[in-house]
Amino acid sequence: MDEAPADRSLARPTDAPPLAHAPAGGLDALSVHAPAAEAPPHPAEDLPRHVAIIMDGNRRWAKAHGVSEFEGHAAGVEAIRGLLTHAVRRGVPMLTLYAFSRENWARSDDEVAGLFDLLGRAIANETDELRAQGVRVRMLGRLDELPDDTRGSISKALEQTADGTRLQLNIAWNYAGRTELVDAFRRIAATGVAPEMVDERTISDSLYTAGLPDPDLLIRTGGDQRISNFLIWQSAYAELVFTDALWPDFGADAFDAGLQEYARRTRRFGR
Repeated sequence: MDEAPADRSLARPTDAPPLAHAPAGGLDALSVHAPAAEAPPHPAEDLPRHVAIIMDGNRRWAKAHGVSEFEGHAAGVEAIRGLLTHAVRRGVPMLTLYAFSRENWARSDDEVAGLFDLLGRAIANETDELRAQGVRVRMLGRLDELPDDTRGSISKALEQTADGTRLQLNIAWNYAGRTELVDAFRRIAATGVAPEMVDERTISDSLYTAGLPDPDLLIRTGGDQRISNFLIWQSAYAELVFTDALWPDFGADAFDAGLQEYARRTRRFGR
């Protein structure tokens, strides 16, 4: 008669499971449903809760079309408008867009100033439409380093869209993943917490994204296959999708292709 197997139970460390295993946060106030006239391309349970996008390729698009870099960035802003409408239609509750990295300060003064001008004008011109679509805006990054007029436009948009319940839009502006971690560690140190009390939850709650679920799907346009210092803590278990499409050409079909690729994958989280 075979002997019973030996007890193989393990004493598991309390902080070992990644935060991706934890219940989703930050979506309780959102109630997102795709319009009945256009059903999603796959069941709602296959949709990512949170899609993050690195919007790359505006300058290459401009060069390919024989227009100025500023016009390329303007075309990129236009692409965002269409994407938001489509994301609401598809029932994706959260989008995070990488719009301006802290590394982008290395570009020319004219280009940086133009980007800030575009941001300010886009926020001013689109706030009413964002409210109409039920989009709530949140900014991620070192906003204290932005020009006063830009911060004023941002504050107004955040206030006026605060009651949006269909889509949470996070705009990473003057953002860098390593800077975010530095700022988080400074906040933790300032509290005087004992080192042995710091765990993954402590760090997560100190990030710019505190209270938000980690991204399930991260899409990068423009052909490069790297995450470029974007959500480096939060994307530990994100599914990565890379597309050659330059950002101004990234439309509804390309977004749906990303959703379909996500739905095909099996997420095991180490199980």
